[in-house]
Amino acid sequence: MENITASEVAGFGVGTLLLCATIAAPKVDAFISASQRSSLGLCKRCGGLQVIACSRCRGTGLTKANGPFSLDLIDNLYQSEEFKVKSVGCKKCQARGHFSCPDCSNTSTS
Repeated sequence: MENITASEVAGFGVGTLLLCATIAAPKVDAFISASQRSSLGLCKRCGGLQVIACSRCRGTGLTKANGPFSLDLIDNLYQSEEFKVKSVGCKKCQARGHFSCPDCSNTSTS
């Protein structure tokens, strides 16, 4: 890069800030929601629901047959009514989609 103008530097700076904000947004959201739950007297993890969504199937109970990282990109892009991606039950949660909250189950048994 021979001659970088001030506008280009500002553009790189704004782009970097936007990228960092995008990456940090889920963590900031989780922190804020946990603090709100604790201020309301609810469980920090589940919010009083006593269940937590499965991280593999994201609460649906189903996963793709060839795993979360399939290499059939063309098949995924051009799905028609005849061709559907096969879904199987999630093995991590036994197709329930959720687990009981470990924090709530520890306090309720004591």
